[in-house]
Amino acid sequence: MIFSKKILIISLIIIVVAVLAFFIFFREKPYESEEASTQDTEEEARKVKETPLPVKVVEAQIGDLIIKLKSPGEAVTNMKINMKAEVAGVIKSLNVEESKHVKKGELLVELDDEKYRLDLEQEEATRLKVLSELLVEKRFAEPGETRSGPDREKIQEAKDDYEEARRRFRSGLTSRAEFEKANTEYELSLIESGEKKEEIRAAAKGLTQAEIRVKSAQMNLEKTKIKAPFSGLIHDIKVSPQEHVTSGRELFTLVNIDRIRVHAKVLESEIGKMKVGREVDLKFSAYPGKIFKGEVKAISPVINPQDKTCNVIIDVANPEKEIKPGMHVEVEIAAEIHKDKLLIPQDAILVRSGRKLAFVVEERLAKWRYIDVGLENEDYAEVLDGVKEGELVIIEGHFTLAHDARVRIQK
Repeated sequence: MIFSKKILIISLIIIVVAVLAFFIFFREKPYESEEASTQDTEEEARKVKETPLPVKVVEAQIGDLIIKLKSPGEAVTNMKINMKAEVAGVIKSLNVEESKHVKKGELLVELDDEKYRLDLEQEEATRLKVLSELLVEKRFAEPGETRSGPDREKIQEAKDDYEEARRRFRSGLTSRAEFEKANTEYELSLIESGEKKEEIRAAAKGLTQAEIRVKSAQMNLEKTKIKAPFSGLIHDIKVSPQEHVTSGRELFTLVNIDRIRVHAKVLESEIGKMKVGREVDLKFSAYPGKIFKGEVKAISPVINPQDKTCNVIIDVANPEKEIKPGMHVEVEIAAEIHKDKLLIPQDAILVRSGRKLAFVVEERLAKWRYIDVGLENEDYAEVLDGVKEGELVIIEGHFTLAHDARVRIQK
């Protein structure tokens, strides 16, 4: 019994020692783990602080600051005509299609020309008949038919008066009546001298009129072939092959859009800033993000009394034919050009505590600089103080930067 009590006491002592040892061991280990974790966090923070942040930069440069004026506009073309038939007839061939490109002088429409060929042949036969009669009369004319006229000095004097009257009439120094009087006197002197005897005889016999009718018939024949007056695109075809058309009938539209004119409306108060030759940026809603370049070609001398705007005409090259007449366009005209200003991009400027600042890179560190800004446009700002020419200002990756943060410049 005594032995059992001793064993029990020894067992209890062992258990108490084991429990104490357990608590001592596991109580110290969390402190060691927490201390190690704190050291790791501080190490990571130090590494993060030393890791350069990627940024993009540009150089502050001296340049021209352009203040642009925005205005709505519309694309038009000056080279647009409605092709019409000048003579009546049946369309023998129609060599056009919608949006087809044609070259200057290309045959577009051919009318049946049989009637016009016969008209020409008839007029030519009449002319030959009159000519033959005139030649016969001339051959059998009496030798003494020609009579003497006024002397050469009188003819020369009438000619000089005519030349002087023509010169003065072209210069606007004399009236048409005076010019026609001098012309009539000169012709009379020629007739009296016998120098226009052959012309008068031809007119009397009807030869002159016959020759005019031949030329007229020739012109009508040529009008059966309708050719392109300039290179361009076919639009709005209104006839079909084998259709009979009358003189003056509209056939289709020919339009050239190699160059486009944009008509922009500028407010009366801004018209003094417009100059012929100024560069223009054009943004069409049909081509988001694309900028077309143009040039101010003319400025209207008249102000629209309804909306107090002035029409500004802009010339635009259109080699790819992307711009179509009738398109709406947003026009940005260079209204003011300020020379030799220190410029940085608007993307470089931040506002903190109500003040404008920019970050400049010095020895791979981002330096916080407060700046004074002068003139501005949508893309650039003039820097009056705070940044010098040639310094690298950060334009990307600077929103969360702190002063003296380490940075790495990206291309």
